[in-house]
Amino acid sequence: MWNINFDCLEAIHHQCTHSQKLLQIAQELLHTEETYVKRLHLLDQVFCTQLTEAGIPQEVITGIFSNISSIYRFHGQFLLPELQTRITEEWDTNPRLGDILQKLAPFLKMYGEYVKNFDRAMGLVSTWTQRSLPFKDVIHSIQKQEVCGNLTLQHHMLEPVQRVPRYELLLKDYLKRLPGDAPDRKDAERSLELISTAANHSNAAIRKMEKMHKLLEVYEQLGGEEDIVNPANELIKEGQIQKLSARNGTAQYRHLFLFNSMVLYCVPKLRLMGQKFSVREKMDISDIQVQDIVKPKAAPVFTLKGGRRSLELQTRTEEEKKEWIQVIQATIEKHKQNSETFRAFSGACSQDEESSLSPDSPVVSTSSMEPVGVTDSSGSATGFESRKLSSKTRRDKEKQSCKSCGETFNSITKRRHHCKLCGVVICGKCSEFKVENSRQSRVCRECFLREPVAPTNPSSEAPTESSQLTEKLPATDSQPSLLCGPLRLSENGTDWSEVWAAIPEADSQVLALQGSSQAPQLPCTIHLPGCTVSVPDPEEHPQAGHVWKLQQGQQTWYLSASSTEIRQRWLGVLTTSTLEDTVQDSPGTL
Repeated sequence: MWNINFDCLEAIHHQCTHSQKLLQIAQELLHTEETYVKRLHLLDQVFCTQLTEAGIPQEVITGIFSNISSIYRFHGQFLLPELQTRITEEWDTNPRLGDILQKLAPFLKMYGEYVKNFDRAMGLVSTWTQRSLPFKDVIHSIQKQEVCGNLTLQHHMLEPVQRVPRYELLLKDYLKRLPGDAPDRKDAERSLELISTAANHSNAAIRKMEKMHKLLEVYEQLGGEEDIVNPANELIKEGQIQKLSARNGTAQYRHLFLFNSMVLYCVPKLRLMGQKFSVREKMDISDIQVQDIVKPKAAPVFTLKGGRRSLELQTRTEEEKKEWIQVIQATIEKHKQNSETFRAFSGACSQDEESSLSPDSPVVSTSSMEPVGVTDSSGSATGFESRKLSSKTRRDKEKQSCKSCGETFNSITKRRHHCKLCGVVICGKCSEFKVENSRQSRVCRECFLREPVAPTNPSSEAPTESSQLTEKLPATDSQPSLLCGPLRLSENGTDWSEVWAAIPEADSQVLALQGSSQAPQLPCTIHLPGCTVSVPDPEEHPQAGHVWKLQQGQQTWYLSASSTEIRQRWLGVLTTSTLEDTVQDSPGTL
């Protein structure tokens, strides 16, 4: 009879099981590291390289990808080769991970620079995708490739942030399986300490990225109508709600998006794919008032009052109404507190910082001198001189909203500018107009209409008469508009005329045009429904740098802006107006 020591067999089996588990963890580490290095190659050798070849400024590429090249070299040339040698060739004789990770863990400090730059990088990707066509084309072209796995650039940029926490989880699991007296125990514990420190920074960036993903989802649902993908924005709450018609009291389904700085009141789109909502009203959080309405034996209703609109909204239950009111009030209160803190901080600063990486960097004037026109005997503008501003104007930096459009200023998306003629405080969008003052200067719309137009003839032939350069457009009324500004118009792509173009808020399906006295044949309005908006092919391009065309049946109009950024804004608004639903609410209501 054989005497079998079952305790001994159980110990051997237990030891083999632990060894297998440790090997499985090591193999998982190796497999994920190989995949990760491929992603780093995609970021550094594909995205970076092609953007550089496309002529994107190097400071922008560095601002987006930070030190990704150093991270790629560290993993591809050091960490991955050591793991491959240890796990595939030496594991049977030297089953250890801690010594490799402890030796190389200090190099993970380089992730600190990448993580700290992550928010800024996300903002740059969003800004340049929207405002630079070459940048957008390169990114979209790469994202269509199989190597991208149907993921966006932002998703791949998140992988370095997620990688260090992954090391931490695998190492914790490794230590849990590692015997207390194992030779690798001390090195593994020390490695975990080093890696955990780096992981804390990455986890904070991941939480911020989750917020950015929510903004990206809403941006896609809105069809790109609103520029909401910004690190300063945060989605607080969204949901379906009903709006009561002011005329007959019928309930209409709507959708609310509550952000930390605004409320978007949207109309559902009847589409299976793509855009799901169209923005009907944008309400600044600083202008909003919310009020509960209590009616006996009536559905739960509350009102939302903004600067221009008052909405009577209905929820399904009383609890849902209370939740909406509470979260809106809390958001308003938090915004007030942040605004007070920002004003206190701004008062201590002598001037605002200027961003150098944005495609259309805002310029903030902090001068206490107001340029004014000097006229000759004929009354025409001949130059500019400076005079002292009043104390009221010197306090313009304390003003909280744009004089022209009324929108509230903030330090990220709506910054202060000064008209170089009258000194009024306006936002970047309302200061796109240019006049000649030894160089082109930003001015407000009113001053632009009074001053000579800057010469930006899109034709390859310069005009022969000086009057063509100084011809003034007619004054326009001050009715609110979705977008307005000076453009050039042609019906054949050769003969151009100066026009003032505007899309009125009261009728967003009309492009109103006003020309000079020498162009009486210009159309007064173009009805946008049924029009197609496109950018001409290079062969068709009518010798102007920033042209697009409108087509309606057999009729074609060419329009030209002074810059690519202004053209992109017009394209976005015109595309929305031409595709807007034909079903409209009753007059005077939303």
